[in-house]
Amino acid sequence: MKKILTIIGARPQFIKAAAVSRAIARQKGLAEVIVHTGQHFDQNMSQIFFEQMGIPRPDYNLDIHSMSHGAMTGKMLEKLEAVMLKEKPAAVMVYGDTNSTLAGALAASKLHIPLAHVEAGLRSHNMKMPEEINRILTDRVSSYLFCPTPVAIENLKKEGYEGFNARMLLTGDVMYDACLFFSQKSQAPEIPELPENFLVATVHRAENTDEPGNLSSIISALNELSNKETVVFPIHPRTRKLIGKKNIPSLSENVMVTEPMGYLEMIHLLKHCRMVLTDSGGLQKEAYFFQKPCITLREETEWTELVDAGLNKLCGSNKSRIQEAYDHFSKQKITFREGLYGDGNAAELIAAVLAEN
Repeated sequence: MKKILTIIGARPQFIKAAAVSRAIARQKGLAEVIVHTGQHFDQNMSQIFFEQMGIPRPDYNLDIHSMSHGAMTGKMLEKLEAVMLKEKPAAVMVYGDTNSTLAGALAASKLHIPLAHVEAGLRSHNMKMPEEINRILTDRVSSYLFCPTPVAIENLKKEGYEGFNARMLLTGDVMYDACLFFSQKSQAPEIPELPENFLVATVHRAENTDEPGNLSSIISALNELSNKETVVFPIHPRTRKLIGKKNIPSLSENVMVTEPMGYLEMIHLLKHCRMVLTDSGGLQKEAYFFQKPCITLREETEWTELVDAGLNKLCGSNKSRIQEAYDHFSKQKITFREGLYGDGNAAELIAAVLAEN
């Protein structure tokens, strides 16, 4: 039986893996070995996803976390190489753009194991982002480039990938597959009763949390918006530690702060909220899946089709721009064009390609 070694380590990867693992399980002749690097080790940000989403328990848990980028990637590379030598998979599959992704890509390519990159071809064109470096390097050593959008395909073509020994495929987005499947299983979070109108906000990227001025501006914007309607803020552990320190303002009492949520609870919020504010790449898409406008707390995005469609506004940490985007989406009737991320069968296509080759 052909063995596929799947590497995951962060929240968005669990969601993608939940879709693809089901598809692999339905394919005759494919067996999956799951390796969890441990990159996200918080109980609420890791283990709960396995419990809620029915992802098979990892065959390996490397328990690597709380290190610098270089140390973390190096340690993952060492341990993943050992796993690959032991398991001898027919292919290695990685997701997205984390340190786990890059380490898996390097280990597989050094051992001459075919590499499948799910969510290939994405570009923010910001080389200061660790994620941009990870995704570019991973694409370059991949044998299978599973692209979620036509824009991703075009990015690769512009970089000369038609001349490389790699197969590019437009699959659609596996996160859309997951959302379709789990939307009927959403769970109300254990927080006080939500008002009819509320916003959902998340902040976790280093460009915001490591820059006191940026985080201060974002928190001030959330506080101001909370005077108009409740802001539900599932807070990342790193962000929580900074609130009220280093000249970062405290959150208004109208901001409903919660612990990080499981996927099913987040789906519930997305289904019932009015708008999303985030610096997360995955949440930008999930806002679209549930037809909610998104204010992105970054200066660029990999998901440019959402900006082009008028469904996403890039505001960075600028308080005025965040307010303007909120006002725009509050006043305008937004039309959500369907089909930007495929038809919900991306995982089945990916599994079928891996089974054939």
